[in-house]
Amino acid sequence: MTARAADRSRYDRATAHLDAPVAVVDLEAFDANADDLVRRAGGKPIRVASKSVRCRALLERVLARPGFAGIMSFTLAESLWLARAGFDDVLLAYPSADRSAYAELAADPKLAAAVTVMVDDHAQLALIDAARAGGTEEIRVCLELDTSLRLLGGRVRIGALRSPLRSPAQLAELARSVDRRPGFRLVGLMAYEGHVAGVGDSVAGRPLRSRAIRLMQATARKELAARRAEVVRAVRAVAPGLEFVNGGGTGSVQHTAAEPAVTEIAAGSGLYVPRLFDNYTSFRGRPAALFAQPVVRRPGVGVVTVLGGGYPASGAAGQDRLPVPYLPEGLRYDPQEGPGEVQTPLLGAPADDLLIGDKVWFRHAKAGELCERFDELRLIEGDRITATVPTYRGEGRTFL
Repeated sequence: MTARAADRSRYDRATAHLDAPVAVVDLEAFDANADDLVRRAGGKPIRVASKSVRCRALLERVLARPGFAGIMSFTLAESLWLARAGFDDVLLAYPSADRSAYAELAADPKLAAAVTVMVDDHAQLALIDAARAGGTEEIRVCLELDTSLRLLGGRVRIGALRSPLRSPAQLAELARSVDRRPGFRLVGLMAYEGHVAGVGDSVAGRPLRSRAIRLMQATARKELAARRAEVVRAVRAVAPGLEFVNGGGTGSVQHTAAEPAVTEIAAGSGLYVPRLFDNYTSFRGRPAALFAQPVVRRPGVGVVTVLGGGYPASGAAGQDRLPVPYLPEGLRYDPQEGPGEVQTPLLGAPADDLLIGDKVWFRHAKAGELCERFDELRLIEGDRITATVPTYRGEGRTFL
C-alpha cells in the first residue's frame, strides 16, 4: 500500500460515520509541517499568516509551539476580533479603509497595544486620524516595502503590485512623517517577496520555464537582500526603536531568514500545504488539509460523479487555481466540465471501484480559502477524529 493509499484508508475510517462534504486537517501532518517551517527559519520567529489558516483553534495550536510568535492578519476587523480573543500580537498585512474599526482601535488601550496597522501612503495616516472619532490611543504602524524585481531599467517588473514605497529614501521619508505625527508610533517594516515565496520553481512538464523561474528568483533574492538592508538602515536612523522587520513566506523561509536585516518570517500556507506548494525544490511538505465530496452517480465505465467540488482559489484564473482530486489516486476531471458548482464528474480507472456514498478526497489550490466553504474542520489523529473545531465561517466571521 502506498503512503497516499494508507492516508486514504485512515481518513475514510476516521470519517466513516460522517456524510460528505466534510473538511479535515491531519494533525500529524500539520505538526510535521510546523516543525519544518521552524527548521527552515533557523532560529528566527515565524509570524503565522491567519488568512492561510482561518481557524482560531489551529492558530492557537501552532502559536503554542516553540518557534512561532504573533499573527499576520488580513483585515482590520479580523485583527480586532483576534485581539479581543486574546491574541496579543497582531500585524495587519494590508492597509485598511475601515473607519469604524479604526475608531474602535483608537478608543481601546488593549486593542491599540495588540494590533499594528500597515501603511504605505500619507493619505492612509490622514484617513486613520479622521476616523478616530475622539479616540486618543497611540496607533502602532508598520511600513511596507515594495519587493518587486525591476529589470531593463524598470521596463520589466516582476512581483505583486503592493506598496509604492521602493527606495530607502521613500521609506525614510514616510517614517519621518509617522514620527512627526502625534498619535502614531512606527514599530515595524514588512516586505513580502511573493514572486519568490509564492511561485513554484519546479513546474511539472515545464523544464525551461522552471529553470527561468529559478534564475529569476535567485536574481530577485540577491537584489532584495541588498535593498532591504539599506531600507532597514535608513528607517532605523529615523526610528531606532523599530521592533521588527518581517519578510518571507512559506516558499522562501530559509532564504529570507538568512538575511541579517530580517528579524521574523511570515508563513501560514506551509501548515496546510495546498496543491500550489507541490512545485518547489526548496522544501517538501505534507498535505494536511483536505475535503471530501460524496459519490452520487456512476454515469458509465471509468467515471463517477461527486456532489459539488467547484471551489476555485483566488488569483488569475487558470488550471492551477482549481482543487485537485487526490484520493483515490488516479482520478481526473472531465475536460469538458471540470469541477462544478453542484456536481463534478471524475474520470479514471479508480472510478470503477467507487460506490455510491463513497468519499473522494480533494486538495484545495490555496490554504485558508478552503475554510470559507466549511463551518467546521475535523481534526484527525491516526484514524480517529479527536476534535471538531469551527472555522472563521463557523464562528460567523467572513472578513472578505
